[in-house]
Formats: sequence, structure tokens, C-alpha cells
Amino acid sequence: MLRQYKDAIEKSNIISKTDIDGVITFVNDEFCNISGYSKNELIGQNHNIVRHPDVPKEKFNLLWETLKNKKIYKDTVKNLAKDGSTFYVNTTIIPILDENSNIAEYIAIRYDVTKEVMLREELIKKEAEYEELNRSLEKRVQEQTRELKELNQTLEKRVRDEIAKNEDKQRVMFWQSRHASLGQMLANIAHQWRQPLTELSLAMFNIKKAAQNDEVDNVSKFYDESKHIIKNMSQTIDDFTNFFSPDKEKHYFNISESIQEAIGLLESIINDEMITIKTNFEDIEVLGITNELTQVMINLINNSKDAFIHNSILLREIAITTRVENDFALIEVQDNAGGIAKENIEKIFEPYFTTKHKSRGTGLGLFMSKMICEQGLGGTLDVKSRKNTTIFSIKIPLDYNEK
Repeated sequence: MLRQYKDAIEKSNIISKTDIDGVITFVNDEFCNISGYSKNELIGQNHNIVRHPDVPKEKFNLLWETLKNKKIYKDTVKNLAKDGSTFYVNTTIIPILDENSNIAEYIAIRYDVTKEVMLREELIKKEAEYEELNRSLEKRVQEQTRELKELNQTLEKRVRDEIAKNEDKQRVMFWQSRHASLGQMLANIAHQWRQPLTELSLAMFNIKKAAQNDEVDNVSKFYDESKHIIKNMSQTIDDFTNFFSPDKEKHYFNISESIQEAIGLLESIINDEMITIKTNFEDIEVLGITNELTQVMINLINNSKDAFIHNSILLREIAITTRVENDFALIEVQDNAGGIAKENIEKIFEPYFTTKHKSRGTGLGLFMSKMICEQGLGGTLDVKSRKNTTIFSIKIPLDYNEK
């Protein structure tokens, strides 16, 4: 039975014996397997043959001081294999005493923990990368916040320049409309960020939990998820920053791209309200300011969304089409939100007229949309309603550059 116990220990552990000077007198097969040396190469050699050069001298001084005091030494030791690779072993070295209580030899029992140590080092590396990523995100948010403030200041200056050209009532309308638009955009930013912030918080919790359990694969997965979420949040800021670009120079732009930008800016709200948007676009370019057409489309889609909610419409659909008709680019936005009452359809483009509660509308959205279509794009904005359906039509002349 004693022989069986000895065999069991030797086959499940890495074992070596040395004399009092540290010269190897015995090694088992497991020691040879992990070190890459044969028994003939090891026996008779000092145990320093597997010593890793990275291990400080002070550590070995402590080892010999402990052993010479006839105490057991325990530690995780970094060793060097014959092929130059590194391996780690949890080591227990026991002094063997003779009948006079003098040290006769040392027995070392070890087990391989290379994988665990490597995983721990990888985890520490990932944690450092994640901290750096967090610092980069904070810096990015600060920079984008500063840019948004600067853009807001630029926007206010644009408003002041525009209202100087109009009567007092017209100036007030522009001021209120621009601030309402900015408020809507900031609300959209908050809405777009709400879900990814929740997902990021959960990912950080999962990283912490996986780190505590040494689950490096899960840490990497949640780390990659966090980077993806942060990238999307950063892209959201860029999208809204581009929307408020102060560039007022007219140029040719593709109207379908401007419409898609409006849909993208409202994507989160569209999904939350379970609205289906169907599109059918022709490739048409017009002269104007793409951001202003985007603002008109945002107003129209938001109006449809509010009507869906107000009228408790379950199946919510918006169809947007573009086509060329009689030298005009025609954009039609159709919804099934319940239509517009006859007594209101002639008033909806009037300033301050609204069918919404005062907390949900200023009555300037459609008025400003019509002004943008007429003054900014040289076109028209009209509406018709029938059978619970509303269709807004935007016409933009294709030869506007000659007018």
C-alpha cells in the first residue's frame, strides 16, 4: 500500500529531491515533462538549471533562509524550461531531517499553475486596457460636449443674424423654433444614449464578476461588447454634431441621403414606438442645404409619431417616396395616424397653431418647415388628408440654381 501511495503522489505531482547543497538527486517523470529535460540531464545538476532569470535574487535568499531554519517553504515559482519557455509551479519544499535532527536532504512537491498565472496576467492586462478606454471615453465626451456648446453658440448667432432681417413677430418665431429644434435634438441624444448606457453598466458589472472568477474569455467578450457600445455612443454624438453644422452654403445634395439621415437620428424613437417606415427612393439631387431638409423630415416624422400616440393607432406605418415629376423633385410622406380634421387642415401651417397639448408642441414646426421649403429650397410644402391618412408633399425645383 505504501508503494501505491508513493506511485499516486509521483504521478499526480511534480517531485524532486536535492542534497543540502541544492544538487538534484531525484526527479519524477512529471518534472521531466514540464521542464523538457531528461532525468540524466537533471540528476547531478544544481536546481538552478530551471531557475528563471526574471526571479529576483532576494526571493532565493528567503527560500534558503527558510529551509536552513528547518521550516517548510511555500510559494508560486516562475521557472525556465529547456526550450526557453516559461512555466509556473506552486511549490512546497520540505527539509528532511536525520536522527540527529540535521538536514539530510530536501524534497520539493509541485503542481503546474502555468495556465492560471497566464490567465491572471491576461486579466490584469485587460483591466488596464479597459481603464485606458474609460479615460479615453471621458476625454472624448468632454471634447464632444465642448464642441456641442460651441455649435450651440454658433447656432444662436445664426438665429440672431436671421431674425434681424424680419419683423418682430417673425424674429420671435425663428428664435422659438430654433430652440425647440435644439431641445428636440438634445432629447433625442438622451433617448439614444439611455439604452446603451444601461448595456454598458451591465457589461462593466459582468467584467467585474468575470474578473473575480478568473473567467478571462468572458472578460474579453464583455470588454469587446463595451468597446462596441462606446463606439456607437460616440457615433451618436457625431451624427447630432453634423446635424447642427454651421455651414449654410448651398450645394447639390441627394435628397434620399438627407431623408435617411432624419430617419437615423430618430431611429431609437421610431423603434420604441414600433413605427414601420417604408421607403421608395429615386436618385435625385437638388440645390440647397441638406441639414434643412433633414430638419423638415424630422418635423414630419415626429408629427406622425405624436398623432399615432394621440389617436392610439396600433399598426403604425409611414411611407416616404421620392420621384421626379414635371421638373420637380417630389417627396411624399404618408402616414395612417388618423388624418387631419377638415377644420384644421387649412390652419396647420399657421404660426402657433397646434392640436397638441402645450407641453408637446409650440405650433411652429410646420410653419418653419414650410418656410424652409419655400425660402431655403425654393419649393413648396402642401398637405392633404383622406380616409384616416395624411400625405405631406414637398416639391423642390430641379432648376432652382437658375432662379
